Amino acid sequence: MRPPCAPSCEEIVDILPEPFMVIGRDYRIVATNAAYRRRYGVGAEEVVGRRCHEVSHRSPVPCSQNGEHCPLEEVLRTGEPFQVIHTHFDARGRRERVQLQAVPIRDAEGRVAYIGEYIHPLEERLPADDLLVGRSAAMLQLVSLLQRVAPTRTTVLLLGESGVGKEQAAKYVHRYSARADGPFVVVDCGTLGDNLIESELFGHEKGAFTGATSAKKGLFEVAEGGTLFIDEVCELPLPLQTKLLRVLETGMVRRVGGTQYRHVDVRVIAATNRDVQAMVAEGRFREDLYYRLSAFPVEVPPLRERKDDIPALAAHFLARREDGEALLPLRPEVIRRLLEHDWPGNVRELRNVMERAAILAAGGEIRPEHLVFEAPAPAAPAAPFPARGGARRLTREAVLRALAQTNGHRAEAARRLGVSERTVYRYLRRMRAGG
Repeated sequence: MRPPCAPSCEEIVDILPEPFMVIGRDYRIVATNAAYRRRYGVGAEEVVGRRCHEVSHRSPVPCSQNGEHCPLEEVLRTGEPFQVIHTHFDARGRRERVQLQAVPIRDAEGRVAYIGEYIHPLEERLPADDLLVGRSAAMLQLVSLLQRVAPTRTTVLLLGESGVGKEQAAKYVHRYSARADGPFVVVDCGTLGDNLIESELFGHEKGAFTGATSAKKGLFEVAEGGTLFIDEVCELPLPLQTKLLRVLETGMVRRVGGTQYRHVDVRVIAATNRDVQAMVAEGRFREDLYYRLSAFPVEVPPLRERKDDIPALAAHFLARREDGEALLPLRPEVIRRLLEHDWPGNVRELRNVMERAAILAAGGEIRPEHLVFEAPAPAAPAAPFPARGGARRLTREAVLRALAQTNGHRAEAARRLGVSERTVYRYLRRMRAGG
């Protein structure tokens, strides 16, 4: 009896339910499965034999030359499976985010001869990628790092100046993680007093302190199954740094006034604009907590180091307005003026400038005279608001005094207080809400 013929490569990959392709060491596509061809509306003859970057990225060069991690190159380099998030083009020519899982396919001698690449489109689950705008080299490097860490459970420490977009980077990591369907919870340590921040983070039991008329979940419990973003983490007083370290190491929280420990499944992303290592050296931040938080440190670049992104960012902020279409595209002289500015307030300052320009333009075309940049406030006196307990704690009196001394200049008031402008904004919002 004649033995059955071995199935072809195409027949084998057609068994797989998700889009899949086989790629050779020369970047050429060897085979695609039926799920891939249906998804992208192509026949096998249209893609087999072509280079993967030409098909998926519509680029004449490999994606590694455009600042991204190439799955083929990574698997050939390490011999191990590799995972990354990329931007591809769908059947209609629109950009879409996809998660790629590349696995090695070895020859008889055990060498990697091909890779198999699973393609998981993310657009059905996730909204359009509008969190990190720009394609500068600095931004591509940032996105590449965030893509690498997003699928993991690793704690991330975001570093960078005030206004660079650390919260946006944290949202990006959450969005492209396995926790994307869970909550994204933010706590700003700079806006809360010592007692309040302990209760906010860890919760409290009824009667734990005056005014605790009922039990309350802390933000660790609220963020169950999702991500907790701890902004201005260096503002935590030392006793709470110890408590935070215990939660990170054990995954257990104990409410204020309680005796029971509760398990929490939460990914922590922390952020600061401080020099954490200097604070560690000065004894104002626990060294063991620093090492626990900085398992994967990421520096978010200031806007002056990625000026190529300014036109796209400016257009992005305007497009979000109801009258955005009437304000775009920006005139070349407007873009030139934006590029000349040094942006000490980073992306937050750019957003404010564009908002102001749109108002001054009154629905018409934005002109250079509509761009109003804030002049630097007078130099601050040395240490007018001393830190308490090793970290600066905001009080109503200190915030109002700083704003009065800087003529309402929020960014300069924040600098004098030793916190970020976002922290001052959040504190003012809490003051208004509380009357």
